[in-house]
Amino acid sequence: MRPNSPTPLITRIKRAALAFDAWLTSFLYQSWRFLARAWEVATDLSNRLRFRGPGRVVLDLTSEATTLGLLGGVVMLALALPAFRETNDDWLKTQDLAVTFLDRYGQEVGRRGLRLDDSYKLEDFPDYLVKAALATEDRRFYDHWGIDPIGTLRALTVNVRGGGVVQGGSSITQQLAKNLFLTNERSLERKIKEAFLALWLEFHLTKDEILKLYLDRAYMGGGAHGVVAAADYYFGKSAKDVTLAEAAMMAGLFKAPTKYAPHINLPAARARANDVLRNMVEAGFLTEGQIQTARRNPATPVNRSREATPDYYLDWAYEQIKHLAADRKLGGDRVLTVKTPLDTALQLHSEQVLENMLRQHGRQYRAGQGAIVVMDVDGAMRAIVGGKDYGLSQFNRATDALRQPGSSFKPFVYTAALLADPKLRPTSIVVDKPICLGNWCPQNYGRSFSGSMPLTSALARSINSIPVWMSLQIGKGNAKAGRAQIIDISRKMGLTHPLTDSSSLPIGAAEVTVIDMASSYAVFANGGRKATPYAAFEIKNSQGDVIYRHATDTPPEQVLPTRLVNDMNFMLNKVVEEGTGKRSALPGIRSAGKTGTTNAYRDAWFVGYTGNMVSGVWFGNDDHSSMNNMTGGTLPAMTWQEVMTFGHQNLEIRPIPGLEPESGAKVAASEQAAGQAAAGPPQAYLAGTLSRRSYEVLGGIGSLFKAAEASVGPQQREAESEPRATGSAPSRQVAMP
Repeated sequence: MRPNSPTPLITRIKRAALAFDAWLTSFLYQSWRFLARAWEVATDLSNRLRFRGPGRVVLDLTSEATTLGLLGGVVMLALALPAFRETNDDWLKTQDLAVTFLDRYGQEVGRRGLRLDDSYKLEDFPDYLVKAALATEDRRFYDHWGIDPIGTLRALTVNVRGGGVVQGGSSITQQLAKNLFLTNERSLERKIKEAFLALWLEFHLTKDEILKLYLDRAYMGGGAHGVVAAADYYFGKSAKDVTLAEAAMMAGLFKAPTKYAPHINLPAARARANDVLRNMVEAGFLTEGQIQTARRNPATPVNRSREATPDYYLDWAYEQIKHLAADRKLGGDRVLTVKTPLDTALQLHSEQVLENMLRQHGRQYRAGQGAIVVMDVDGAMRAIVGGKDYGLSQFNRATDALRQPGSSFKPFVYTAALLADPKLRPTSIVVDKPICLGNWCPQNYGRSFSGSMPLTSALARSINSIPVWMSLQIGKGNAKAGRAQIIDISRKMGLTHPLTDSSSLPIGAAEVTVIDMASSYAVFANGGRKATPYAAFEIKNSQGDVIYRHATDTPPEQVLPTRLVNDMNFMLNKVVEEGTGKRSALPGIRSAGKTGTTNAYRDAWFVGYTGNMVSGVWFGNDDHSSMNNMTGGTLPAMTWQEVMTFGHQNLEIRPIPGLEPESGAKVAASEQAAGQAAAGPPQAYLAGTLSRRSYEVLGGIGSLFKAAEASVGPQQREAESEPRATGSAPSRQVAMP
């Protein structure tokens, strides 16, 4: 090789590799030496700072506590955020509504909410009333910070000894937090929220403010909220004037208002009051001698046995008014008078029918609960029965319970099908045959298939395969797309709760409420218009000025075409006359509706209507347990028939759109006897001597006279003391049907 010849490439690569290897080895060696030296320095420093003996224990405990505290803080923050979201800038004012409710004839039927009166400050209540509440509910109220661990431990000990729930462990602040922000749901999540909200209240309010709010807002049975309302309801007197015995009886209501309500169970209420008196002695508030008179002369409540308060209706109506107030439609006044569409006689009759049905047939069918709603075809709510006994359970199954509707959902499917295919008519032939969506194959009630039949017969006989087939037809072969259109039309008609999309949706597997089902069927009854349920014809403020009227001048939204409504009414009428709903038929009045039964007989429905009213009936059990072969065509249809027969007494019967009225339909009595309007409807109305519509019309005329009188000055009234004819009649208020 020549001296100046270039170095081969392979040789240069080898040399570069050797150089890199040498550098890497040197770098690692130097790094190791540096790390070793650093470790020695760190170890030496650590040895110098090392604690021994008691100091070591304190340091370790502090370190562990800091670590656990940081982790606990993160967890607490995660738990607290959902609770604090329940509050808002207007959290206190939103609870301050004081509402007096009138029925559709102007008679007072109940009150809800609070009346914040400066004359009722905490110091104005009798001292023994406040001490009775503290002794029974929270003796250490002024000593804790919202949560009372000592009181909770004491209550737990007493409950263990007593073998049951003898004392509650929640402080007054916790109970107020539940009343203001939460529900009565029994769950760990609610208890966690309650604890954090109690701390939040303690931070924002003084102890006296918390105690006053608690005394004002606690539910005390009989539809009364707060000690002021309870004193008036149970004893007919001001809270300032209650005796020690009466105060003890009221204090016993805080924990179990329905169990110890004196108008329901007076012996239990007096026994509970005796416990309260003993608590006051144990807490050191009174001596044994001071309570002897109260023990020898127990409180006697006012007789309320003849009163029937529509509590389920008023609870729902109050929520509607609160929504209107939250939407700023009622101005700034918090004291309101609301004229509702409530039909008091129909409400009472519906409650009695439900109670009687469950008493007579509940054991046979293993049915424990039911619900009924009745409304006018425009959505005006006439009656709500949310359960068999409001005293035992305030949960409103008519407005809040989500249950599967079964076949009563099928009219939504048929409606969507008729919209999607204008050629589809009640006489169109469909085929009842096996159909499967994936692995799911619906079966009919009789476990058989009937072959070809008219569409009307398919609905009247509640065939299951046809709605599933319709979901495919609506979606042009795509069942999911078809169900999306069914959900859309259901929402437009009035179903407000989100519907779960599943293969079995067309046969009623989603969850709905009774009130939503009734309002949706009202679309068929009124010719295709949206019928949102409402609770107020008009609302007046504390000065008597009308601040809200239900919009009657604006036509409601037309959600279904007239031809389709007529077709659906024809088919749903056949359900009553020839199909599964025969037991719902009304004598002399044409009606339409649909039965519904769910898997394992967990729910049974009948939802139907006439040209005047719509009603939905549900039976089932709160724990979703199965009933004994109850279908919608049995107890629900029978209940619907009894309620609606009573509801149509002396009414001017209106035809269902697209259907001719029965030849023997009852017609309302002549709308006369205007002089009786001011006296109110109850006696004459209940006796059947004057129709509901007559009273409504006369009530409107009476309101016009009152308004005209108020608008005329004193001198002019004297000058016009003699009646005279005028050239034009005043505009008449709309008479509610």
